[in-house]
Amino acid sequence: MSGEILVIGAANTDLTTYVDRIPEGGETIHGNNFTTGFGGKGANQAVAAKRAGATVALIAGLGADIFGENTKSHLETEGIDTSGIFYGKQPSGVAHIWVDAKGENRIIIVPGANLELTEEFISNAVLKSVNLSIVIAQCELPQEFAIAAFKSAKKKGAITILNPAPAVKLSAELISLSDWIIPNQIEFNSLSSEIHGGDLIEQIKIFHPDKNLLVTLGSDGAILRTNQGEIIKVTAPKTEVIDTTGAGDGFVGAFAAALSAGKELRTALEFAIKFATNSVSKKGAQSSYPTDLKII
Repeated sequence: MSGEILVIGAANTDLTTYVDRIPEGGETIHGNNFTTGFGGKGANQAVAAKRAGATVALIAGLGADIFGENTKSHLETEGIDTSGIFYGKQPSGVAHIWVDAKGENRIIIVPGANLELTEEFISNAVLKSVNLSIVIAQCELPQEFAIAAFKSAKKKGAITILNPAPAVKLSAELISLSDWIIPNQIEFNSLSSEIHGGDLIEQIKIFHPDKNLLVTLGSDGAILRTNQGEIIKVTAPKTEVIDTTGAGDGFVGAFAAALSAGKELRTALEFAIKFATNSVSKKGAQSSYPTDLKII
């Protein structure tokens, strides 16, 4: 099934501060280090899929500023098709990230030009794709953007993957267009709040059983449930956690790369977990993704 992976999502510049602890309201503290890097869930997943060995294109919005110029140049250096980049009037998106001594993060996103994308632009970009196999979207941008992308993906016979992050209430239309739904445990708890009783496995079995579901569990690995009811659980290898920023996006991109390469589900899941686990042992989002771990 090997073909192109098309990601629709935000491309941001990450402004990251490393601290011993997160400050309380009204408190000023000293940070340990500050870095700038490339981020945004869409761009992260695109870079991860590309580094994992896939052919990748990205649809995102950038501003006519130095952040936008640097982001486009970076994506092209990574080997990602940037013909789906839309240039808006607003500044390029940024993410302010705080990372504490345990590697846990707090993030504030200012999407900027990413929100100037249009449904028409997105639909046309998807329809122009050649040898399309998978389309990925998240909830960092309006759901209407994902719906437009997935409708066109269905016309092309492509698989659709929804990463419902950050956690929001999903429209019935978006769910209906999604072949795969890949939340983390917090996002799944939000999505499944109307399911009462039962442990996590039981809730996973019940949640939209006509869809393929993959719930990531951080250091505990992930649980996959197919639309045929098969359950696959894989634990994550132990590693020293330095920075979890972008790990979930790395997982999604790597899993999509494995699916696009035609790998069995357990193999794809094990690969994605290994890829994401590798990333948390280094600082940054895209900068933490391995370049020597490929599915092909």
